[in-house]
Amino acid sequence: MDSDIILSVRDLDIKFTLRGQTLHAIRGASLDVYKGESLAIVGESGSGKSVFVKSFMGLLDANGSITGGEILYNGEDLTRYRTEKDWLKIRGREIAMVLQDPMTSLNPLKTIGKQIEEAVRLHQGLRGSEARRAVLEALADVGIDQPERRYRQYPHEFSGGMRQRVVIAIAIACRPKILICDEPTTALDVTIQAQILELIKQMQKKYHLTTIYITHDLGVVANVADRIAVMYAGGIVEIGTCKEVFYEPLHPYTWALLSSLPQLGVKGQPLFSIRGTPPNLFHEVRGDAFAPRNPQALKIDFLQTPPFFEVSPTHKARTWLLDPRAPKVENPILARVRERRE
Repeated sequence: MDSDIILSVRDLDIKFTLRGQTLHAIRGASLDVYKGESLAIVGESGSGKSVFVKSFMGLLDANGSITGGEILYNGEDLTRYRTEKDWLKIRGREIAMVLQDPMTSLNPLKTIGKQIEEAVRLHQGLRGSEARRAVLEALADVGIDQPERRYRQYPHEFSGGMRQRVVIAIAIACRPKILICDEPTTALDVTIQAQILELIKQMQKKYHLTTIYITHDLGVVANVADRIAVMYAGGIVEIGTCKEVFYEPLHPYTWALLSSLPQLGVKGQPLFSIRGTPPNLFHEVRGDAFAPRNPQALKIDFLQTPPFFEVSPTHKARTWLLDPRAPKVENPILARVRERRE
C-alpha cells in the first residue's frame, strides 16, 4: 500500500505573524494521500483545511511560513522550496487547484479561450492551432456547448456554474497528477452543485487524477470521497474510509459534526449544535483541542495531547477515549438514532 502513496505529509507546522503575534495555524498535521483516490478533508471554518492544502503548492500568504515537518512528493521535500521557480515545477503541472469562487479565479479582461490557452502553453507546451484545439477540447470536456463561440467570450457572459466549469478546464489543461478542489460548489445552487461534482468525478476517471476535496458540507463528502480526514484547530483528529467515518466515527468532534446533520434531528426538538467556540490559536493549545467543547472529555484531555489510536489499518483517531484504560463512552449519534426510532 505504501508504494501507492503519491503525497505524504509528516508533522507539518505552519505559523502566521499577525500584528506582532504568532498564530499557530497548522499543528503537527500528518496525512498520506494515495494515488487515484478521492480524499475529503472536512471541518468547520477556521480549522485549517485550506491553509493545509495551499502549503502543498507554495500558496501561503506572505506572513505565513512552514516551521516544521515535511511534505514529500516524488521523493522531494516541498518544504525546502524557497523560490517561485521551484514552486512552478509543482504548481499546476503536478498539483492544481479549483477554488470556491470562480469569479475571483478568472481575469475579467481576458477571454475564456485565452485564459485556458495560457495553461495549455505553459504546461503542455502547445502553440498556435494545436493550443487552440486543446482549449476547445477542454471546453467540450467540461460540458460547455458551442466551444468555438464560448472561446471568444468573457467571464461575465457565463453563469456561475459555467464559470466553475471553466476553472476546472484550466486546472485539467495543466495535466496535473493531483487536483485539489477547495469548496468547489459553495457558490452554486443545489442542482448545479450535483453537476459540478459529477463533472469532477468524470475528469478524475478520464485523466487518472488523485482528488482532494476541502469542504464543511458532509453531503458533498458522502457523494465523492473514498476516505475522509477530519480537521480541528489545525490538526487531523480522525481519518478513515468514508464508510468508517460515517458509520463508526471515533472522535468526539466527528460525533458532533455528524450529530449536526439535519437528518439526525428529532421532530419537535431543536437541531443539535456544537457548544462553545474553537480554541484561540494565538495561544498554546494544551491537551486535546476539542476538550472544552466535549461533554465526554476526560481529565487527561485537558492535560495531554492524545496520540493516534489505530482501530483498523485504514481507520485511526486522536482521542483518549480509545485508550484501553479509558471508561466506555457511548457514541451519542447512536443514542440520537435510537431516539428518532422510538
